[in-house]
Parts: sequence; structure tokens; C-alpha cells
Amino acid sequence: MTEETAPGLSALLAESSIRLDLTATDQEDAIRQTGAALLEVDAIDVAYIDAMLEREKSISTFVGEGVAIPHGTLAGKDSVKKDAIVVLRFPDGVDWDGNDVRVCVGIAARGNGHIALLSQLAIVLLDPDKAAVLRAATTSAEVYELLKPDPQDGYSP
Repeated sequence: MTEETAPGLSALLAESSIRLDLTATDQEDAIRQTGAALLEVDAIDVAYIDAMLEREKSISTFVGEGVAIPHGTLAGKDSVKKDAIVVLRFPDGVDWDGNDVRVCVGIAARGNGHIALLSQLAIVLLDPDKAAVLRAATTSAEVYELLKPDPQDGYSP
């Protein structure tokens, strides 16, 4: 994966940040695991995980097609060291306020570097076939390929 084929993607989403065979006891556990993954790539201070849990109390981060995008509150931005994205897959699903979540895309953002990736994620989620591939992904290469901006989809950075 080069910067030419996916501008900024490798800077935001490290291969070690894609985890595809996890289990979570509940929604809070899934959010904590997502936060822990952001912590492991040194994108956040531990306080950001609490900001992620606070966000979820005020508004659900479930976005449809089996995907949630946990992220912190505006007050939690001070706990972000650098922009980063993590992708965690829970093959058995997690009950997310009555919705079945299979993929959590965790976001830590100080700036706008994550916007292109979120735009591509929206394109994936609007296509039921692509969303199914994301939910079933078993390799980080599959996830990278899906999240790489595709000029044919009408989006280019």
C-alpha cells in the first residue's frame, strides 16, 4: 500500500490497527477494546476512552449495516495525540442498543485527516455488497482495499 494508491490511509490506519477476530461481552466492552486499540498506536491518552463511552451515552455511534463508529466527545479532543483509525471486527456480533454490530471503526481526530476515510466508509456502507464484504473480512488487505478511495465511486481526495 503506497501513499499514491491511498492518500493518507496508511498514515491513519496501521495494519496492526485492523483486528478481525475479536469477541466482546457487550457494547461497552467493544468500545473499550476500540479505545485500547487507539491507545496501542499511541493516538490517544487513556482519558479518551472515557470520552468515547460518554459519546455513546449521548448519541449512538451505530451507523447501519452492522457498523458502529465509536469516537470521543468534543471535550475528549484534548486526549488525542494524533489522528488515527482502528478497525475491529466482532464476527459473533455485539448488541448495540438492539442493533447487531460486527465492525467498530474507532476514530481519534484532532484535525480533518480522517474525513476522506469516513467518506469512503460511507460509500462502502451505502453498497450492501461492499458492506457485507467489510463485515466478513478476514484479512487486513481486504479492509484496506475497501477503505481505499476509489475515483469511480465519485470521491477523490
